[in-house]
Amino acid sequence: MIRAHNVVTHRVTDERGRAQVVAILGATYQREKNWVAEADSQFPADDVGRGDTAWFVAEAGGRAAGVVRVLYDPPLAVYARYGFQLIDPAIRVEDFLGRRGLAEVGRFAVLPDSRRQIMVAATLMRAVTVDSLEHGITHLITDVFEDDAHSPYGFHTRVLGFHPVATHDVGELNSRSRRITLLLDIQAAYKRLRRRNHWFYRYLASVMPDRLQQRLAA
Repeated sequence: MIRAHNVVTHRVTDERGRAQVVAILGATYQREKNWVAEADSQFPADDVGRGDTAWFVAEAGGRAAGVVRVLYDPPLAVYARYGFQLIDPAIRVEDFLGRRGLAEVGRFAVLPDSRRQIMVAATLMRAVTVDSLEHGITHLITDVFEDDAHSPYGFHTRVLGFHPVATHDVGELNSRSRRITLLLDIQAAYKRLRRRNHWFYRYLASVMPDRLQQRLAA
């Protein structure tokens, strides 16, 4: 469990946590965005406790406010069929989909009345980063919708250091919006944030074990 101000983030390990995830996705992905027909199938009951999938819930003031999912064995063959249009012509699809140590961050959602609390998003991504490093992950990949009014694009790029690498028009979710695929080199981002003494570096370092910090600083 990770605390930040009045925000507590924990990894889902039981049905209570799963119910929190489904409730938030129901409010956002289903009813607000219409990206999914129903929320329950986004987190099957037998996914609780799986080693290759991690869900995190952020509670603000004792109430579940945000969620995020990490896939440690993402379906790269499926991604390759999305018809990527590369932003940088020097990069091939195989270059970033073929990386060892790649995990996918997805199903990121924050309830409308908590979106002004940046620490909800920050604590979720801090939990994702630390857990990913514990799994030997070196790079994170995620998609955001180009015309989503509540897109985390700015937070992911300006704060965390994700880089846009490609776009595509189709994906798992029900949206006609173009997807922007973002890639994060965790070590490079860590070093850059540390050089700037950025607040997210200090926030991340405050809970990261020394051995992980030493690995990233190498």
